[in-house]
Amino acid sequence: MFYNAGKPNYSEYRYPFIRRASTFSSSLSSSSNGVNKAYDYIIVGGGTAGCPLAATLSQNFSVLLLERGGVPFANANVSFLENFHLTLADTSKTSASQFFSSTDGVLNSRARVLGGGTCINAGFYTRASTEFIRKVGWDEKLVNESYPWVEKQIVHRPDFAPWQRAFKDSLLDVGVSPFNGFTYDHLYGTKVGGTIFDRYGRRHTAAELLATANPQKLTVLIHATVQKIVFDTRGSRPKAVGVMFKDENGHGHQAFLKSNLQSEVILSSGAIGSPQLLLLSGIGPKADLEKLNISTVLDQEFVGKDIVDNPMNTIFVPTNGPIHQSLIQTVGITKLGVYLESSSGFGQSNDSLHCHHGIVSAEIGQLSTIPPKQRTPEAIRAYAQNKRDLPHEVFRGGFILEKLANPSSKGELRLINTNVDDNPWITFNYFSHPHDLERCVDGIRLATKVVQSKYFTELTRVDKQTTEKLLNISVKANVNLIPKHTNDTKSLEQFCRDTVITIWHYHGGCHVGKVVDHENKVLGVDQLRVVDGSTFSESPGTNPQATVMMMGRYMGAKILRNRLGRAAAV
Repeated sequence: MFYNAGKPNYSEYRYPFIRRASTFSSSLSSSSNGVNKAYDYIIVGGGTAGCPLAATLSQNFSVLLLERGGVPFANANVSFLENFHLTLADTSKTSASQFFSSTDGVLNSRARVLGGGTCINAGFYTRASTEFIRKVGWDEKLVNESYPWVEKQIVHRPDFAPWQRAFKDSLLDVGVSPFNGFTYDHLYGTKVGGTIFDRYGRRHTAAELLATANPQKLTVLIHATVQKIVFDTRGSRPKAVGVMFKDENGHGHQAFLKSNLQSEVILSSGAIGSPQLLLLSGIGPKADLEKLNISTVLDQEFVGKDIVDNPMNTIFVPTNGPIHQSLIQTVGITKLGVYLESSSGFGQSNDSLHCHHGIVSAEIGQLSTIPPKQRTPEAIRAYAQNKRDLPHEVFRGGFILEKLANPSSKGELRLINTNVDDNPWITFNYFSHPHDLERCVDGIRLATKVVQSKYFTELTRVDKQTTEKLLNISVKANVNLIPKHTNDTKSLEQFCRDTVITIWHYHGGCHVGKVVDHENKVLGVDQLRVVDGSTFSESPGTNPQATVMMMGRYMGAKILRNRLGRAAAV
């Protein structure tokens, strides 16, 4: 626990501005003269974008950052690479990961912790392509100042694992070239990227970027769940003036902006949370809002529309003995419209054998996947039971991950009820566009060649016959075998559909030009902005966290420079 009177924690000295939400009304909401304190900026969501945004804006202005989860600093499941899968398998209400399932049947997670997705992801750090930056319309000079600001604080060069070396050599062997060495840049071919895990296996999250904040101007409330944005609707356009939130005890509070035209509420709650909060606050399709008795502030048909998740399919590679744990360090950036990555060693641990390995946790692939619509709670329980009966060696090995870049299939998000704690209704429509299925088939063919490369067979010391034997042993785990003949397109299409999972790179729902303008200001209302991946039309780079953190810094710096010019402290 972070905030405990009488028991100081090292984090309290580094982050003295972090407090529990329940302290707000008594010690934070009133100034010395009894008047409610108001803020220049209220940021909703202390995640991948929200933390760098808050740290930057606090250099010149008062900032209130509201995070619904707790802190990551004393959470061993968050902090250590070896426990990566355990947070994702933890579906309790106090978990840093909130489980949800789309209507497609794909089980998924969203972050619920200060630091957001950087606390529960696989740690890989790589920048967006220059094409993405230009397409979004960002200032390239400021982008190239903002990435290093993040990198100097929390990004590391990986301790290159034997599995990753074999994967790198296999990618080059099958033609994913050239080798671009260690680089943050998005380049065709094979490369080694950065990581937010240090050489001791400790994770460094976006929450640590708050260490650069001005402690006199920043207040961070944890366990502060924002329920709606407060608007002043008396003028010609609605104007955001504050937020309503509840603390860890369920007690309600209100926080307000200073009464000037440049103060803003900024949503940084992610691709699920930001459109959900706009809808709960009365910005969305009027007919849908009226069904839930939500007063319409702005009839906005595009909120929650065209939300996208990059489908992932994986291939299990068994090894003849235990294998060193590694998360993503190497990536193959192909011209087929797919990215290939790899992880190893997580399925073999004792704790992994007692969690939902393969359906909810991170080590997933055809070894442990059942078709999406059959991924029911009963199936999860049956799988967990069956797994205990399988020989331990079945789970030794790693996975080749194939991620579809920029899918054409799009979905939507709608409210089920008015409880912000409940997940909204989400559909991603994986592979509904035929082009996505074509690219998945091409990617699986390439991934299969990677597995068959001499570099992998030399590392795994498992011949083809033993591989098939191990996979057949695991039939109780609902194995989905790759077709023996990879030229069988229809079988590969079925494999793609049956084994589709997520790599947690969902985005969209508050698109630029439809919900927000090119400065990320919400169209049709004043003093409200969205700064997170919900504004993206595609996921940046092979893995988005670098660009989302950069975006928080970039938007903060841009806001300061627009307000203050040369006087901005960035």
